[in-house]
Amino acid sequence: MFEREKQEILNCALMLDRYGLIALSGGNVSVRVSADKFLITPSGMIYSEMVPSDVLLVDLDGNVVEGIRKPSLDTIAISHILKNMPDVNAVIHTHQPYATGIGLVTDRLDCDLTTLANAVKGHVNVAPYTSAACLDMGIAVVDNIGSQLAVILKNHGVVTVGKDLKEALYAAVYLEESAKTIFVAKAYGGEISKFSDEQIQTGIDVFKRYGQK
Repeated sequence: MFEREKQEILNCALMLDRYGLIALSGGNVSVRVSADKFLITPSGMIYSEMVPSDVLLVDLDGNVVEGIRKPSLDTIAISHILKNMPDVNAVIHTHQPYATGIGLVTDRLDCDLTTLANAVKGHVNVAPYTSAACLDMGIAVVDNIGSQLAVILKNHGVVTVGKDLKEALYAAVYLEESAKTIFVAKAYGGEISKFSDEQIQTGIDVFKRYGQK
């Protein structure tokens, strides 16, 4: 069941690995497939070694409906996100180093780059620390992500969301690219050139016309 969606999840995970956003078995990828069920990657398995049958189908209470593996320990948090964000159909959790590192020293990564406005839709909030494998992680995401597609979890990692996997993947990749650019600017010294609210909105609007339809 949902073989195409399972393969898309694995393809997405390999892209996260390619861009250095995950390592070994860190993080997870999930996709809503019905009103009350979603697919999620298994716990503790290296993505490059997974096959579609390793991806689990679970309900919104975290119960396994299909699959023989143990689901990600963050399933309870992902369930909460999907229950409380009905427009979200894909959730990606990473431990990407640059965005996570910036989250250690600030409470918001300001949107001062075109790509951040394009793919993440504005400033990225840093949520208070919550442990992995607990409901509080999901609550922190819902309470702090706002209208953006990403939130940084202090001392932990990043969660991105989207209407589909592509949107969530773009948010994760471009958030990290932006974090690297801001890191370079900070290391070079001087004041960061700031975006106005109008410039941010222009970046958001422009991306709506991006790509092939």
